[in-house]
Order: sequence, then structure tokens, then C-alpha cells
Amino acid sequence: MHSLSDHLLLSSYKKAAKLKLNDDFLALMEKEMKRRAIQSQKGAKKE
Repeated sequence: MHSLSDHLLLSSYKKAAKLKLNDDFLALMEKEMKRRAIQSQKGAKKE
């Protein structure tokens, strides 16, 4: 996870959530975003 840029991590998370991938995988990405203080904007309006 450390080799991904913040932008790539966030876009990968959004795509993984849209595809309803494994909850453990999403949790791992969420943990890394929290560590980096990146907001996933879960409550934001979907496009």
C-alpha cells in the first residue's frame, strides 16, 4: 500500500467499493487512507 500515491489509493478504493469487492480488502484500504488522513467522501453525492 505504501507504494500507491494518495490519488491512486483513493481512486482504487472508490472503484473497489463500486464493484462491491471483499469487505476485508476495502477495510485494508480504509485503514491506509485513515493512516494518510485521506477522506473517502462516503457521504458525498455519487456521480
